[in-house]
Amino acid sequence: MTTVADILRTMDYGPSLEAAAPVNTWLDAHAHSFRHFIHGEFVAPAQNEYFEVFNPATEERLARVAHGSDADIDQAVAAARQALPAWSALSGHQRARYLYAIARHLQKHARFFAVLETMDNGKTIRESRDIDIPLVVRHFYHHAGWAQLLDSEFPAHEAVGVCGQIVPWNFPLLMLAWKVAPALAAGNTVVLKPAEFTPLTALAFAELCVEVGLPAGVVNIVTGDGHTGASLVSHAGVDKIAFTGSTEVGRLIRRATAGTDKKLSLELGGKSPFIVFDDADLDAAVEGVVDSIWFNQGQVCCAGSRILVQESVAARFGDKLRARMRKLRIGNPLDKSNDVGAIVDRVQLQRIRQMVASGRADGLSCWQTALDAPSSGHFFAPTFFEDVPAAHALAQEEIFGPVVISMSFRTLDEAVALANHSRYGLAASLWSENIDVCLTVAAQLAAGVVWVNGANMFDAAVGFGGYRESGFGREGGREGMHEYLVPKWLHAPGAQQAQDAPVQVAAHLAPTEAGAARSIDRSAKFYIGGKQVRPDSGYSFGVRSGSGALLGHAGFGNRKDIRNAVETARKAGNWSQASGHARAQVLYYFAENLGARAQTFISHLQAIDGISEAAASQQFEQVLARVFHYAAMADKHDGSVHSTLTAHITLAMNEPFGVVGVRSPANTPLLAALSLALPLLATGNRVVLVPPPDASLMFADLYQVLDTSDMPAGVLNIVWGDSDELAEVLALHDDVDALWYFGPAAGAARVQAASAGNLKSTWVQRRQLDWASREQGQGGEFMRHATQVKNVWIPYGE
Repeated sequence: MTTVADILRTMDYGPSLEAAAPVNTWLDAHAHSFRHFIHGEFVAPAQNEYFEVFNPATEERLARVAHGSDADIDQAVAAARQALPAWSALSGHQRARYLYAIARHLQKHARFFAVLETMDNGKTIRESRDIDIPLVVRHFYHHAGWAQLLDSEFPAHEAVGVCGQIVPWNFPLLMLAWKVAPALAAGNTVVLKPAEFTPLTALAFAELCVEVGLPAGVVNIVTGDGHTGASLVSHAGVDKIAFTGSTEVGRLIRRATAGTDKKLSLELGGKSPFIVFDDADLDAAVEGVVDSIWFNQGQVCCAGSRILVQESVAARFGDKLRARMRKLRIGNPLDKSNDVGAIVDRVQLQRIRQMVASGRADGLSCWQTALDAPSSGHFFAPTFFEDVPAAHALAQEEIFGPVVISMSFRTLDEAVALANHSRYGLAASLWSENIDVCLTVAAQLAAGVVWVNGANMFDAAVGFGGYRESGFGREGGREGMHEYLVPKWLHAPGAQQAQDAPVQVAAHLAPTEAGAARSIDRSAKFYIGGKQVRPDSGYSFGVRSGSGALLGHAGFGNRKDIRNAVETARKAGNWSQASGHARAQVLYYFAENLGARAQTFISHLQAIDGISEAAASQQFEQVLARVFHYAAMADKHDGSVHSTLTAHITLAMNEPFGVVGVRSPANTPLLAALSLALPLLATGNRVVLVPPPDASLMFADLYQVLDTSDMPAGVLNIVWGDSDELAEVLALHDDVDALWYFGPAAGAARVQAASAGNLKSTWVQRRQLDWASREQGQGGEFMRHATQVKNVWIPYGE
């Protein structure tokens, strides 16, 4: 017989099972069969197809679930479209009451949802009970507040429309909350597709929507596989797609939505660094590893799966980590004493096994815990690879399982270089007792979230999302609300589509035309790296006035010219590190020198657009005002401090993307081009500008102004030619971090599809804007698109 003394000596836990009876009763009541939730009702699938859902810990069948077809998506989108006018017309207060009711009802059923999530997903009951469900509730409470404050906090904005949302299987209900709560708060309606492995909590949430009296059609849930999701993505009746999942599928979605007006946010894969400095509390850092990679069996996109540990403490840290791993309990997820549950599905388990086997086959040092798990179910032992080369697949590819690798570093700079040696940029975790070290490194990391002396912390008030191939857009907080709102002027009727005239390589001139040319020939070169550069192509084209008169010639840009411009922009990184005040001084000086040459540019504007001197003078004054506006904004695009549930200062820092390509439109060419380039320059980006070719002579005079305005070489580069071809080259270039395209629809589709390569952020406008309008041509929308938000969690008052 076990005595109290035995228990105190061994500290062994007995079984402590959470009761599954309420969930089993619910499943029985539905005869273990579920249909789609459309227009407030559960409806049978159009093709009468179903698939089965299993408990990954026991391999027992839980239910059969409707398989969505194109017809089911059509029906759901139609329901959401029908419900949209009435829902978006409600006051923010009225929508807030619904969101508050959802939060309260989730609290009332919290244990039921926790048990159902554990049975459907395989995560431990402690995680679903203590982390997932409380965060779900928090998101609906938080966004009830945004609904209430919408008019005052987001003036001149309105709902996007019908939102298609696709969520993964690792946090099924939490990802639903991340997407549904802000969408409803902003006045949108939703068609949501849960993951095929884990649809049950979404269907239980649908019942809760009925319970709180949510109007029919505001939330619709269609279950199915990848085909169902693809049908939702491609549906013409959807105005926005929000996707969380793999980077590979994210690329497919980027290409599928190219050329449409769909707003898109992607939260994709990660290979997050977990950096341990030699002055860190190593025991705390080891617990951080447990929270980071063995939380949810490592099936977390932001898991700290790459440990970078300073060389002087690497051996000691490895010993401590192995000792802690021996104490991890693996088994039945409903047992409250267990630390690690089941892998979601046999397919995912097989992928983990294959990747671990490949590491062993390559001779890497591998250590695993003993796996004393049930005979059935998808379990995998926590695994630790040491001294993994930075280029190895285990250090570069997302495993999505309870597998962590480590490598060592010597200096702070080496730690940053190793951390950023990844195509991903979702999150990072820093461990040091020196706050200066943490903040210095945090500023240099290419990651959307950085945790200082912590890991895997989340809150509804803090935006979450990545850099690079981890996607774009944010979920949570003020940043997340912007993903479900658009400026009201964007939906204004009567706007024209942008149209640009094609440019032709110059042919031989007719004798009469040649004789009419200027007595001193003019051929405009490009502006790359602070120098005038001849075109690589060796071709030129004739630049003509609005009346058709020949004004001169300009070089015809090609792929190599763009490559050279991107290369020199990449080298001008000091501009991104400069203070906002320093950038403001350069922009003010640029305005001063531009104003001194007013008559030159007024003459250009007259010739290009065929307008009067008075109209050209007015337009030029608008140009100067725009330069002053962004010079003023350069040191005022502040970040913020988020209020979270935990004792942290969470800094939301606005950071430049890096190198940004800009394709500017033909209407009011100087005002339009500077309205696009200036917010990027003000926020620290380096720009490769492709202006309209008919304005190339004017831009040749513009770079002469730049030469006298202290603009560092490579910060603004100008190449012209066939604008859409050059924009597509920028979209394909992996060293271009973001792309702004303002032009015709055909070109927009090409650059959006091409941008899927490195999943760069794109801002595309196919409509012709009124650039003289302060509402359309300048302001917060431009500054927001010019930056990406990094959230840094710093312990405060713990």
